[in-house]
Amino acid sequence: MIDLRSDTVTRPSRAMLAAMLDAETGDDVWGDDPTVLRLQSTVAERAGKEAGLFFPSGTQSNLAALMAHCARGDEYIVGQLAHTYKYEGGGAAVLGSIQPQPLENAPDGTLPLAKIAAAIKPIDNHFARTRLLALENTIGGKVLPAGYVDEAVQLARSRGLATHLDGARVCNAAVASEKPIAALCAPFDSISICFSKGLGAPVGSVLVGSQALIESAHRWRKVLGGGMRQSGVLAAACLYALDHNVERLAEDHANAAHLANGLAQIEQVKVESQATNMVFAQFPQAHCAPLEASLKERGILTQMLYASRFVTHLDLTRADIDTFVSAVKQYFAQHA
Repeated sequence: MIDLRSDTVTRPSRAMLAAMLDAETGDDVWGDDPTVLRLQSTVAERAGKEAGLFFPSGTQSNLAALMAHCARGDEYIVGQLAHTYKYEGGGAAVLGSIQPQPLENAPDGTLPLAKIAAAIKPIDNHFARTRLLALENTIGGKVLPAGYVDEAVQLARSRGLATHLDGARVCNAAVASEKPIAALCAPFDSISICFSKGLGAPVGSVLVGSQALIESAHRWRKVLGGGMRQSGVLAAACLYALDHNVERLAEDHANAAHLANGLAQIEQVKVESQATNMVFAQFPQAHCAPLEASLKERGILTQMLYASRFVTHLDLTRADIDTFVSAVKQYFAQHA
């Protein structure tokens, strides 16, 4: 199958499976799984932070971070399009008793500084206590401008707020900006880094930050059901991804640009944007469902909406992309 729905659909390579098979394990709830410990220390070092903590998912990693930063009744400022707000089941409110204060994202994915400043509540018993600013990089495939990040973090700190980065695809941002991961993580108090997207691991995220914050998040991980036992078999896949699949993200970005260029040649398709490994395009509404069905019959998986997202990843080749574009062209040639 040619699967363009997300970069979460990747499957572990034979070499990654071999690394998992050979992993040395222990009981991570007791803190003695050597492969998990190595993953946590390696990611923390590369991110330039004191400590790391392995989670089964980015959703749980983000939530534990929010709960480590905020107490019940506190508030965090977040974008309307941010994963932590829109796509994680309302966990901050439901499980953390944390009130989100969502702001509309600008077209480049940023949160306007003036809106952030205006959203911070005064110290008054009528209001939730604003404790945290949460950003996302990449967001919608877009890399947050470094200058903007510095200004946003400085604003937050000047008002007594902590900062968290949903860095599910921060490795994509690092490769695209040609900067080390540590440089993108440096401004933030905590960062969640995912391995089951473009890096190709089957599962896993690592939260990094100060030793004190990670100790707090460790407790919340247990409360949230994230304590795993011989999880070194999973950590081994993440370590393999870290060593072998970061630099190759540039190939995904190039393939996404190639995909955007191909779709742009089709009269019925309007390419809205392409950044890193994501392409967003508009299709005639009446054709979305039949086009998706037609593509599926040809072994191509998509999620066709009026505004559709296509994501490149390590299991997609340039030839696969050409096959997809050709199939879309053929469909519209037959249904013009």
